Amino acid sequence: MDGLKMSRRDFNKSAVLGTASLALSAGPAVRNVVGANDRIGVGLIGSGNQGRYDLGSFLKTGQVDVVALCDVWDMRLRQTLTDLDLSSAKVKTYGDFRKLLEHKDIDAVIVATPEHWHAIPMIAACEAGKDVYVEKPISHTVVEGRRMVEAADKNRRVVQCGTQQRSGEHFKKVAELLRNGRIGRVTEADTWVLRGTSVQSRMHTPYPDSEPLEGLDWDMWLGPAPYHHYNRNRHMGWGGFWETGGGELTNWAPHLIDIVHWGLSIDAPRTVVSSGGQFIASGVFETPDTIEAIYEYPGTAVNENGFLVKFYNRAGRGPDDHQYGMQFFGTEGTLFINREGYTIWPMDLVHDGWETFGPSALITGDGTPQHQPHVENFLACVRSRQKPNSDIETTHRATSACIVGNISYKLGRKLTWDRDKEQFVGDSDANKMLTKQYRKPWSLS
Repeated sequence: MDGLKMSRRDFNKSAVLGTASLALSAGPAVRNVVGANDRIGVGLIGSGNQGRYDLGSFLKTGQVDVVALCDVWDMRLRQTLTDLDLSSAKVKTYGDFRKLLEHKDIDAVIVATPEHWHAIPMIAACEAGKDVYVEKPISHTVVEGRRMVEAADKNRRVVQCGTQQRSGEHFKKVAELLRNGRIGRVTEADTWVLRGTSVQSRMHTPYPDSEPLEGLDWDMWLGPAPYHHYNRNRHMGWGGFWETGGGELTNWAPHLIDIVHWGLSIDAPRTVVSSGGQFIASGVFETPDTIEAIYEYPGTAVNENGFLVKFYNRAGRGPDDHQYGMQFFGTEGTLFINREGYTIWPMDLVHDGWETFGPSALITGDGTPQHQPHVENFLACVRSRQKPNSDIETTHRATSACIVGNISYKLGRKLTWDRDKEQFVGDSDANKMLTKQYRKPWSLS
């Protein structure tokens, strides 16, 4: 990709933008490489709950100065300033991310917007010479994800993705145990999050269309998505609409599939088939409240014959009452892990005549911090220029697995995935869904 092309509206009437040029082709707006003792200038794009949480973790390190915030809803900007005790005299606020990217004293940008708005500002930040911490799922389509990888590589940017489990020590330990054969040859990995009984999923009556909330630039919030009149469901429940989200298969599954890939030394499935529907409530959201995606993976060192990976979201109780997690089934044991810790059950006891023998003790481990170490790892890499724990290529692969699961659900059939070409085999309809149309003036090219 040679660059990001974004047509402009006529901003001449805008007091915020004036007649300032927003072109990014004039060269990176960035200072020299950050030194070991320099403070890191940070900008936040998307000042909602996740963005404030991310920025709060950045501030806890004592290594950063907040230069600017951006959000299309001024209430979010005020809330972030207040909650994080930031000075409105020192921290600039904007409704358009492109103005934020003009700051030469911003070294790194956090992108914590809704899902459909991740790619364009991330790519623009790379083109402007900024390092990026981008929330998951990194992209809304597979093509977007690849463009993001290319932008980071071309501009030599450090990009950390918000799959923070990669920075948890107990996740690292379990990944090593799996790769070293602790539970033998892995034949299946199940992943799940049980959010089928969330408030959104239980809604049966949609909110009526209305005027946008005070201080909200609804047109900018929609951005590249098709235009719709303001609706509270679309605004607050954007993950439940295909044009702005992807349901739990792109909300939670990227965290889980990423650990499966890490532990089993793989980064792409061979086939996928998904099924489900709106079995709890209907008529409000578009994405399923109940879904199961089944992936076939090719052989790796953990099992040369390959293995199955499943993701499911539904109502009810999870295995051993865990509402989310991953469970790996091997020929010599079973391993469960989530953010709170892990458990390994050894292989079944051997019953030989009058004797019963074999390991019987459970092996357990406590959970470890993830988010704060993840932020610290990113800032360390901003200084060292090393690859961060959740680099853009690795996370793109995990996100792609989730996106192709949704495509299978939409089409209602099993699909075969070509990992190298990043296309489906022999299915033109499915391949058309690897990208999307962007509402003018926004585009990727």
